[in-house]
Amino acid sequence: MRNQKQIMFNPKYPSIEDLREKARKRIPKFAFEYLDGGCNEEVNLRKNTSEIREVELLPRYLDTYKEANMTTEIFGKSYAAPFGIAPIGLQGLMWPNSPEILARAAFQHNIPFILSTVGTSSIERISEITEGNAWFQLYHPTKESVRNDLIHRAQVAGCPVLVLLCDTPVFGFRPKEIKNGLSMPPKMSFSNILQILGKPQWAFETIRHGQPNFEVLKPYMPKGLNLKQLGQFMDQTFSKRMDTDKIAQIRDLWKGKLVLKGVATEADTEKAIALGLDGIIVSNHGGRQLDAGESTIKPLTQISAKYGNRLTVMMDSGVRSGPDIARTMASGAQFTFLGRSFMYGVAAMGSKGGDHTIALLKTQLKQVMEQIGCPEVGQMPLFRKH
Repeated sequence: MRNQKQIMFNPKYPSIEDLREKARKRIPKFAFEYLDGGCNEEVNLRKNTSEIREVELLPRYLDTYKEANMTTEIFGKSYAAPFGIAPIGLQGLMWPNSPEILARAAFQHNIPFILSTVGTSSIERISEITEGNAWFQLYHPTKESVRNDLIHRAQVAGCPVLVLLCDTPVFGFRPKEIKNGLSMPPKMSFSNILQILGKPQWAFETIRHGQPNFEVLKPYMPKGLNLKQLGQFMDQTFSKRMDTDKIAQIRDLWKGKLVLKGVATEADTEKAIALGLDGIIVSNHGGRQLDAGESTIKPLTQISAKYGNRLTVMMDSGVRSGPDIARTMASGAQFTFLGRSFMYGVAAMGSKGGDHTIALLKTQLKQVMEQIGCPEVGQMPLFRKH
């Protein structure tokens, strides 16, 4: 077992909101709004966090108590904390080289990192950094040959967990991205160019590391695509809607642990169990796909209570702090993932952002556990809601 990295967080940024504000000032507006925004009126984006924070933990001040243990085991592996880094597309747009920064920090702190199919670092490179410990999230390709090759690459790279995405049957309608030219096909406007000129450090790092590309998909992309052709390629490459037949075929192909991400109902959970999946991530894509849906904490509570003994139930979307992680675990999650929070960290602090954000969340979570007298993350005290 490798030595886990011990590092203190920078006291200048003692919250995710501090990192968010620094990131807003440090990167171009179009990149920040791509990271920060949701779909339509962003109702569900706000509900995700606000409804997590309706959960109340019950302290046990008079119980005998020794120490907080954040170690968490899922899929036969022991992690140093009950949270990991969620998959995010186009990470290198928000801060150059960010997938590698975050993958390295995750490996050193012994938490999972999930690479997206539309990530800006390759499966092979992330596997090298994490010594085969990174998970991989699969957007389902239209062509079986591409699907099979992506799965083969993930297997060869040693990825222990394959995550299937089911909550993107269509591209989300995101007004900020449309205005900024980051819809498909993307375009670079004069306004975006001015924003880049106003953020010289971001521009310098982008030049140093090179323009971000879909590195995972690079082997399947024709050379010399212009922006319009890129949009067409993305439309033609992904079948978008997941169904039980596609999952069954992947279950036959993939010999490792298989997880379905984007589950929001008991009906889909039952189908996941019937298909032999090992786990689910209750998620609404961070409020980026369906503005009229539920926040993630509501279905999590119901699903975990009914099915938590039949498969591993995890959650993402809306988690922004150690107390949020504690609330999520108290609501029945066996593990949780954060996406935007880590990208705020890297956009704010560059190469130090991954270490800082992990250390900050660990510190916050440990304080909550010690305050309420919780010895293990799987034993969060009973909770109630407003």
